Amino acid sequence: MKIKFISLASGSSGNCYFIGTDAYGILVDAGIGIRTIKKHLKDLGIGLDRIRAVLITHDHADHIKAVGHLGEKFGIPIYSTPEIHIGINKSYCVTEKLSTSVRYLSKGTQIQIEDFRITAFEVPHDGTDNVGYCIEVDGKTFSFLTDLGHITSTAAEYICKANYLILEANYDEEMLKMGSYPQYLKERIAGSNGHMSNRETAEFLAENINEGLKYIWLCHLSKDNNHPELAYKTVELLLRSKGVLVGKDVQLIALKRSTPSMLYEFE
Repeated sequence: MKIKFISLASGSSGNCYFIGTDAYGILVDAGIGIRTIKKHLKDLGIGLDRIRAVLITHDHADHIKAVGHLGEKFGIPIYSTPEIHIGINKSYCVTEKLSTSVRYLSKGTQIQIEDFRITAFEVPHDGTDNVGYCIEVDGKTFSFLTDLGHITSTAAEYICKANYLILEANYDEEMLKMGSYPQYLKERIAGSNGHMSNRETAEFLAENINEGLKYIWLCHLSKDNNHPELAYKTVELLLRSKGVLVGKDVQLIALKRSTPSMLYEFE
């Protein structure tokens, strides 16, 4: 079975990922405009009728912008925890409130959507409720951790079991410190329920990488407090310090913020 993965957008302004087969697929988050989602999928030859589910990580605007249209106008099931669904319907950015498309998940409980086995798990962030997703298909394990303030034992478990890892590297510590954000926002971003820095992500990966990990995509990069090259180099250097060579032992990609990545296909 050929498994396809693409990031449609990954950044503090909007996030949406596709994972699928030749026949159908799933979206993780829908934080960009519905027209943009439709265009990017059409460019891949994928109609919305082939999307079986949208998995939502939390209720911040950059993850839920298009869920109302996807769920209520196109009839695609929207999966998340009950608390996240409440947060979605309270959000200012969701004009089409969810009703018939709502599907509930429980953290730690696996569900099956055709060939995909999906487990939501707790991550520390400051949404109404917050989850990452582990998606297992055809012997491959993808783990999505897009927003988290620090790596808990639960998050570590799902990072370490992944063959394909989508993990936040939101900000460079010096850029955040010296930047123009107000102090309260700097503290929120750097806090234990905020976001992961390049260094924090790099240090965890360097200490915990295993042979089963094939790809790392660094996601949710800040527009103002990071650069893709800086995130990449921070992780690459620390991996190298542990004898792990990017390009040989593992593939490393810093995802684009507002444009699609290349399409990755795995057999």
